[in-house]
Amino acid sequence: MNNGKQIDLSAQVERVKRRTRPWKSIIALLFAIAAAVISHRSRRSPFTTNDLANQFITYGAAVLFLVFGIAATYGLAGKSRELLQPTAGRAHSAIVRYAILIVGAFTTLVIALVLFGVDVSQIVLGGAITTIFVSIAAQQALGNVFAGLVLVFARPFKVGDAVRLRSGALGGMLDGIVTDIGITYVRFDTDGSVMSIPNSQVLNAVVGPIPADQDDSPVVADGKSGTPGGPEQPQPRPAGPT
Repeated sequence: MNNGKQIDLSAQVERVKRRTRPWKSIIALLFAIAAAVISHRSRRSPFTTNDLANQFITYGAAVLFLVFGIAATYGLAGKSRELLQPTAGRAHSAIVRYAILIVGAFTTLVIALVLFGVDVSQIVLGGAITTIFVSIAAQQALGNVFAGLVLVFARPFKVGDAVRLRSGALGGMLDGIVTDIGITYVRFDTDGSVMSIPNSQVLNAVVGPIPADQDDSPVVADGKSGTPGGPEQPQPRPAGPT
């Protein structure tokens, strides 16, 4: 009995932690903004070069900004993954989490260097050029990733649906059951064989349900008796004039 109460108490504590986690991240973000403002104003003070206490405030506030900025970035990234995972799936929610971590960490680092008085123009320029080259090199992969996000949020189908795809890139028409919507591919079960189709091609295809009365086997009429299923035979020609 005591073990059951202890388990229930631990579960309640975990729920409370999950509810209060975003507030911790928001509070950390507010503290980071306040520390950045204080450091920036202290640096612009006319007594910055002579007053040791003012320099201590400047660099101390910059360190606090770095700490609170990292904490806020990590907390908000984790919370976004928890919110998106039930609807977007584990793979796409992980992509959103990593994107927030990368953007937040880079932004925090650049602002912290500016507060410490470091010239970051070369770093920002190098980062922008690197981003452009990476985007060009991984254009097709990034296109599939963004197409996957569109499929997840637009939800033209879900896992387990029997759908029909019609597209010239797919060679015509494809019927199958959706087994997985991944980061770059959508997997279909077509008569026991699993096919992986890029998300961009699925997004550009015409998607619809498979008709319930669809019959894939063609019906051929028997030329002699008129009954379906028999081989077609030539009809006798009418007799001509003698």
